[in-house]
Amino acid sequence: MKRRIIKIDEDKCTGCGICIPDCPEGALQIIDGKARLISDLFCDGLGACIKACPENAMEIEEREAEEYNESKVMVNIVKGGANVIKAHLKHLKDHGEDKLFNEAVKYLKDNNLEVPNMEENKICGCQGSMPRDLRNQFKGTSSNSNIQMHSELRNWPIQLKLMNPNASYLDNADLLVAADCVPFSYPNFHSRFLKDKILIMFCPKLDIDIDGYIEKLANIFANKNINSISIVRMEVPCCGGVEMIVRKALEMTNKNIIIKEYTISIDGNII
Repeated sequence: MKRRIIKIDEDKCTGCGICIPDCPEGALQIIDGKARLISDLFCDGLGACIKACPENAMEIEEREAEEYNESKVMVNIVKGGANVIKAHLKHLKDHGEDKLFNEAVKYLKDNNLEVPNMEENKICGCQGSMPRDLRNQFKGTSSNSNIQMHSELRNWPIQLKLMNPNASYLDNADLLVAADCVPFSYPNFHSRFLKDKILIMFCPKLDIDIDGYIEKLANIFANKNINSISIVRMEVPCCGGVEMIVRKALEMTNKNIIIKEYTISIDGNII
C-alpha cells in the first residue's frame, strides 16, 4: 500500500512558518527553527502547505507504508529532540487519540526517555473541522422569498469521480473547478461563478482517489481545448488541495492554461 506524505528538506527550510496555516490537520509546527512534521498520522499528503513555502523546501513523497504503528513513528520522533516529542504527544492528545498517546508514553518509558509534562492543554487549530456556530450572523437580516433565481448549470454529472473525460461539453470549455462545500457557503455561486462555465466538483480532503483525479483532469486538459480554469475553494487549509490537484494535472500535460483562483470564507464572503 502506497502512502502520500509531506517531506521537508531541512537544509532549505528557514523556519519562516508560512506553511503552518496551510497545513490541513495542524501536523506541521516550527520547532527549533525548522518546520517539522510532528505526526505522520495526521498528514494526508494533499500538499496544501507546499504552495506556501517560499524556499521550495517541501514536496510530496510516495512510498510503501505499513499500517500506522505508533512505536515505529516514535523512533523518528525522538530523533527530533524533546520539543518534537512534546509536540507529538500534545497533538495526539488534542485529537483524542488516547490509545496512540498511551503507546507513545509507553515507548518513552520502555526506552528510559523522559516523558514531557503535558499539563498545558490547548486544543490545536485544525481549521477544516473546527466547529463554528454561524447562526448569529443572520440576526437582524431578512430574505425576500419572492426573488426567483435560475440555475446556470450547463453539464451533468458535476462530480469529477463520475465525469466522462471525453464528454462533448468539455470541448472549448471554460472550466469551474469547485470544492464541494463552496455552493453551500457562497449564496451567489450560480450568478457569480457558474455562468457560462462547465462545473467540476470534488473534495480534496475526503475523496480518496486523488491520483485518479489528477489523471482524469490531465486527460481532459490534454484532449480537450480548455479555454480557462477558475478554481473556487474554501478558506480552510485542506481546500488548498484543489489547486494542487489542478496544477499537477496541468504539469502532466505541459499545457499553459490561464487559472483564476477565488477563496470563500466560512461565513460566505469572497476573500
